[in-house]
Amino acid sequence: MKQIEDNIRELNKLQNLQQRSHWMNRLHPLGKLLVCVIYIFVVASFDKYAIDKLIVMAIFPVFCFIVGDLSLKEGLYRMRLILPLVLFVGVFNPFFDRKVLFTMAVAGSQVQVTGGVISMLSLMVKGLFSVLSAYILIATTSIEEICYALRILRVPKIIVIVIMLIYRYFGLMGAEADRITTAYMLRAPKQKGIHYSAWGSLVGQWLLRSMDRANAVYESMTLRGFNGDFRVKRKSVSASDFLYPFIWIVLFIYIRHFY
Repeated sequence: MKQIEDNIRELNKLQNLQQRSHWMNRLHPLGKLLVCVIYIFVVASFDKYAIDKLIVMAIFPVFCFIVGDLSLKEGLYRMRLILPLVLFVGVFNPFFDRKVLFTMAVAGSQVQVTGGVISMLSLMVKGLFSVLSAYILIATTSIEEICYALRILRVPKIIVIVIMLIYRYFGLMGAEADRITTAYMLRAPKQKGIHYSAWGSLVGQWLLRSMDRANAVYESMTLRGFNGDFRVKRKSVSASDFLYPFIWIVLFIYIRHFY
């Protein structure tokens, strides 16, 4: 039950971040989405041994976390389910890449390092930078704004609607799970956890109650004029909305090809 409450609390904190009045939050979502996607593609395009050039790409997340007033600790904590996978992929890479040797200067002496170690670090850094850039996007842009940007890019509306509803129903299903587990613990105060014999019925009740809530939400949406597409207020475009993606994209290209 505590884990469910913690997850709901983290979701609320993330939504509070998205609703700040910070200037990065007020930027046009299309520009922020393009910067995030292009940054991930550029980071992934670096050679697996070019870790020195790859490190320079840290300028983007460092800038956003400092200027955007975001907490790196909280960002890593919220991405804790993805980061172990990134590290897992990097750790197993040396077993498949041992042929190339690099000579590195460490403490005044020459040390030979296998290409597997270099490529392992490169994969880890690429994964870390990609995860952090995605976190920066979702921490400064609401799901409605991201979906709005996707529709500008002509992403099919059915895909956009599914993305938005999945995000919304995470909170709904989490709230229902919290209510059910709270009711169970009140009826069995001395019991630690939920007994395995009640797992099936509780999961069934959770799905049925969530479906009822989802049906009520859908009826409310149709009463408000929902016709298969969501309506958002068009955002005005300012000079900063052009400069932000332009400067970052030019800088990414420069680091990738000319640095």
